[in-house]
Amino acid sequence: QVQLVESGGGLVQPGGSLRLSCAASGFTLEDYKIGWFRQAPGKEREGVSCMRSSSGSTYYADSVKGRFTISRDNAKNTVYLQMNSLKPEDTAVYYCAVEYIMTVQAMCRMRRAGSWGQGTQVTVSS
Repeated sequence: QVQLVESGGGLVQPGGSLRLSCAASGFTLEDYKIGWFRQAPGKEREGVSCMRSSSGSTYYADSVKGRFTISRDNAKNTVYLQMNSLKPEDTAVYYCAVEYIMTVQAMCRMRRAGSWGQGTQVTVSS
């Protein structure tokens, strides 16, 4: 049974940092493409960052390039999203997801994946 559990969200001031974690179970993360997506109220889901776990190749949305970093720990079967220089417009529910067939770029740009976590709220506000 595929399960993804996000953690690490919360309230942070503009300019601050957070690290999100996504613990995977029921499958081997290394065999999949993994991604972080977000959705703010009234807005479409956005593909924030996606990674091919086996090769480390990555994709980042223009809105987060230079500020966010996706990484994974295959031994812990966990993927992370380090978020620095946070802005109020980064406020959203963040979801991790995994995909087997699509490429990293397609996964993030089409905002599609095979399995999703339940999401964690990130609020950037003073």
